[in-house]
Amino acid sequence: MIARVLVGVDFSEASRQALERAGGWAERLGVPLVAMHVLQPPAPMLPEAQIALPDPAWLQTMEDHAREQLESWTKPYPDATVAVTWGGPAEELVAAADSRTLLVVAQVGHSTLERLLFGSTAARAVRLAPCDVLVVRTEQNRAPKK
Repeated sequence: MIARVLVGVDFSEASRQALERAGGWAERLGVPLVAMHVLQPPAPMLPEAQIALPDPAWLQTMEDHAREQLESWTKPYPDATVAVTWGGPAEELVAAADSRTLLVVAQVGHSTLERLLFGSTAARAVRLAPCDVLVVRTEQNRAPKK
C-alpha cells in the first residue's frame, strides 16, 4: 500500500511534468505529496584543485532560494510539503523513501557522455529504491513510434 508520493524536482521542465504526475497520483490515492530538491555540494574537478570550504551563509542562501522555488512550484498542491537537502539526487531520494513510498522521477535527456560519466538519476533511483518508482518520460524522451 502506498502511504505517500515523493517526487524529485530539479526545476527542469521534465521535473515539472514529474511533479504534475506525482500530484495526480497523490490526489487519486489520498496520500501526502512530498516534493524534494537536492542541492549538490561544490566539488573540485581535479584532485589537485584547491578548494576552500564555502561560506555557510552562502550555502544557507542557496538552500533558502531552492525552498522558495520549490514552494512556488507546489502551490497547485495545497497539502504538499517540500524538502531541500544536500547530496547526490538519486541517493537522497532513495534515502527519503521507504517501502510504502511511490517515488516519482523525471527521465531527463542527457548526452551519451553525460550518462557514461554521471549515470542517470532515474536509472540509479530505479536500481536502488526500496519502493516502486515511476519514471516520467517527457515528449522529447519518448521512443519514436514504429
